[in-house]
Amino acid sequence: MPGSASRRTVLAAALAAAAGTAAAGAVPASASEPGGTGEGAGAAAPATVANRFWSTFTDWRSGAAEGTRAVAGSRPGLVLDAPLGVTDYTDPHTGLTSSWEYARWTSPAHTPAVPATEVIASWNARTPAGTWLQVELAGRYADGTATPWFVMGRWASGDTDIRRTSVDGQTDGRSSVWTDTLAVDDPASGLRLVAYRLRLTLHRRPGSTLTPTVWRLGAMASDVPDRFTVPASVPGLARELAVPRYSQNTHVGQYPEYDNGGEAWCSPTSSQMILEYWGRRPSAAELAWVNPDYADPQVCHAARYTYDHQYEGCGNWPFNAAYAAGYPSMNAVVTRLRSLTDLETLIRAGIPAMTSQSFRAEELTGAGYGTSGHLMTVIGFTAAGDVIANDPASPTNEAVRRVYRRREWENVWLRTKRYNASGNVVSGTGGVCYLYFPERPTAAQRKALQAVGVV
Repeated sequence: MPGSASRRTVLAAALAAAAGTAAAGAVPASASEPGGTGEGAGAAAPATVANRFWSTFTDWRSGAAEGTRAVAGSRPGLVLDAPLGVTDYTDPHTGLTSSWEYARWTSPAHTPAVPATEVIASWNARTPAGTWLQVELAGRYADGTATPWFVMGRWASGDTDIRRTSVDGQTDGRSSVWTDTLAVDDPASGLRLVAYRLRLTLHRRPGSTLTPTVWRLGAMASDVPDRFTVPASVPGLARELAVPRYSQNTHVGQYPEYDNGGEAWCSPTSSQMILEYWGRRPSAAELAWVNPDYADPQVCHAARYTYDHQYEGCGNWPFNAAYAAGYPSMNAVVTRLRSLTDLETLIRAGIPAMTSQSFRAEELTGAGYGTSGHLMTVIGFTAAGDVIANDPASPTNEAVRRVYRRREWENVWLRTKRYNASGNVVSGTGGVCYLYFPERPTAAQRKALQAVGVV
């Protein structure tokens, strides 16, 4: 099956059981507020997504620093300055215990415009060998009670110090973490998260002067409509971007330790397509570990360095964004959009998008498969308004370019409830989208990103 959707299916089932009806949608977004970026997207639809990202020098100085320091420059960030002490970490995937110096930064409390059933954190950072970071989130409910600190990811650019991982089994009995998503257990109850804080913990080997550098940290708060169908948008653009084409299926059987090989690599394959559109790719030295007999070794590289050892897959949304942002002068966010009009806004400005959708084979004409979760790269629109997508679930690179019917594609992408092949109600992805864009976008690109709630 294309994509890696096991934890999406688990999330859907859990939410459906809790609500006693259908599953609410799972998914993300990104941006900011004073001193950073904007909230929401600019049309007159009801707000369902609110984004806040800390990324400026002023942003970093606004938080509570405990041994961290804000650094200025062309790309302001946060670094480890004076360690608070030393802590031991036992890696659950290797069993090894190591000691690490650490320091922390905690964001101010943020009240999003949208009381949320879900919150997803994401970050842009680089961790040299001998360093890593942890991202946590704590929220406040509408009744004034608070969540504990939930771990949203333990992450490193490489995989020699710790194993990159999400953390299962986190709940306060009202909300739970499902890999990369903090979700209210029973959305039908009306319970909502109305505020949150983020906490970064930066780690390094004792006695070293190394440090992670974090350029962007934030979260998407979302309360998506409960719906099987979505309003149809009116076509408004005919344009196609020249995005490289890669098939995940040409990698079937390669490096099965990373989620069974290419069979489930829709997310890293799509990530690589968009990175190369922006002119970024691994160096020959970085690809030296890949079997020289394998075509498109950069796809194998992307799979390895997005792999989540707890989820046992390459489909962790923030991990993909963090991987992309590790390339020179790249920003990456996980967001949620409202319509194909939003995607047209991005394509018009030259920004392709990676989207997540789920569907039965008969629901998307020409796909030839059904999936409980799959990533594609939207690269344009035909004169009739149909969607042009680089679909990695294709047999060859040459076959990757597909044209899908606008109305079908819009619905399978934006709905939050659907019937699976067994006739059961499960969740839809509700407009999930990864956006990768340069640190210094053009004026037109910045305007488009602002229009969809991201800068």
